[in-house]
Amino acid sequence: MADAVRETILLVEDDKAMARIMGAALKARGYRVVPAATGKAALASAQRDNPAVVLLDLGLPDVDGIDVCKQLRSWSTVPIIVVTADGADDRKVMALDEGADDYVTKPFSTPELLARIRVALRHRKAAGLIDRSTIDVGDLHVDVARREVQVAGRVIDLAPKEFALLTLLARHAGRVLTHRAILEEVWGADAVRETQHLRVYAGMLRKKLGDDPARPRLVTAPGVGYRLVDPDEPAEDD
Repeated sequence: MADAVRETILLVEDDKAMARIMGAALKARGYRVVPAATGKAALASAQRDNPAVVLLDLGLPDVDGIDVCKQLRSWSTVPIIVVTADGADDRKVMALDEGADDYVTKPFSTPELLARIRVALRHRKAAGLIDRSTIDVGDLHVDVARREVQVAGRVIDLAPKEFALLTLLARHAGRVLTHRAILEEVWGADAVRETQHLRVYAGMLRKKLGDDPARPRLVTAPGVGYRLVDPDEPAEDD
């Protein structure tokens, strides 16, 4: 059964074999795929074809993928999922800081890619609700106005910074937020280098939420940041 009804995916990939494999997998799930092999072609297509999601390989032959991301984000809110090589943590962070919404690392599985796309599409549809006063992520319920958190109906007592951290992650569930973005938002611009500080708070938050190490709801993207797992995501290791 198809996962989509002709949503347009802009597939920016210069490797012909990889583009063919990814394109076939997406088309089999009902997506309309628009290919682009260069950064310039990608930017032109984004204006012309109004894609629902952009899959952006960072290793393009003409324009650096991070520059493509930056240019695209300057005028569009389309979800951008970057595709990076294994071990390219610095590139992931740069892309996320320039406005990318998520990433997949080569080699990746088709189910993982499709899950990331589903999450991105939901974020796109819910973009107008980003300031809503209550947030639900699976059995996690955050009442921003009342400053109350429940997990499976059980009220969790959080310190102010823990609550701010969880609320930020919940608003962007399924999306990796970089260390810098989290620290700047929760602790202020002067704290952007305090990654150890963030690590401590993430650990305390996991403990209070009763995270299962085998399937945590708050996962670490090594060298990049943190992600609050969206229920539609595949399981992944912390």
